[in-house]
Amino acid sequence: MKNFILIGAAGYIAPRHMKAIKDTGNNLIAALDPNDSVGIIDSYFPEADFFTEFERFDRHIEKLRRSGTPIDYVSICSPNYLHDAHIRFGLRIGADVICEKPIVLNPWNIDALEELENEFEGNIYNILQLRLHDSVINLRNRIMQAPEKRHQVELKYYTSRGKWYHHSWKGNIGKSGGIATNIGVHFFDMLTWIFGDVKESKVFRHEKAIASGALTLERADVNWVLSVDYNEIPEHIRATGARTYRAIHIGDEEFEFSGGFTELHTKSYQDILSGGGFRIREAKKAINIVHNIRNSSAI
Repeated sequence: MKNFILIGAAGYIAPRHMKAIKDTGNNLIAALDPNDSVGIIDSYFPEADFFTEFERFDRHIEKLRRSGTPIDYVSICSPNYLHDAHIRFGLRIGADVICEKPIVLNPWNIDALEELENEFEGNIYNILQLRLHDSVINLRNRIMQAPEKRHQVELKYYTSRGKWYHHSWKGNIGKSGGIATNIGVHFFDMLTWIFGDVKESKVFRHEKAIASGALTLERADVNWVLSVDYNEIPEHIRATGARTYRAIHIGDEEFEFSGGFTELHTKSYQDILSGGGFRIREAKKAINIVHNIRNSSAI
């Protein structure tokens, strides 16, 4: 049984990490979040120590280490702009680090963390769960094995958010990286994993609630649009009561992968614990894409 600590326990994604830790037969011994709405911990690890201040959390972790309690893994679910600092903390206490995406906001942060990783015993792993989705794996295999051709791809992802979104750190481009980073990075990772490296990137729009553009990849031309605006969702989808619309078209074929998401974090943890996992270098293509989108002028 491995000992985990969790940084960022009150957000949307943290329960998936708690579940993954429990489902893999491991133990969460401490968690940190400045917000104390973390009752979900009771569903998984009611005995875990909890802190709202980093300084007290840091002191507690140091006491555990010096008393002989190992910290094997640090799971990071904090706001995007803090990932870099929290990864460094995990390495410095001698642990392996499992970090939510985007692993960092800028590509040079990856280079710096790789240098630091070489100085410490721990490894840095990124959650890239779409690479473990059966439908995505099958699609990649099909593309890789087919005669070489250029594919015409269209990505549409609308996932509506309420007014709170723009008042939170997620609506602050300096903290989240903006919409393309916050909700798009895992799709860009998936597309480059399937269709190859980026040759050209164009940005048509990059606003608070919507972004769109085009990517030229080795084996595909991709048009993409991302939005958190409910009004952008197609009317026939809204009529069903749905608040999310996800569609990827490859030529005339719609690629459907709406299901199969619920266990992907557990799969990710199983992969890491068994000696696999996606290291920090794997994330760089997608981080480059979202960084360029964020810093490009719309055409």
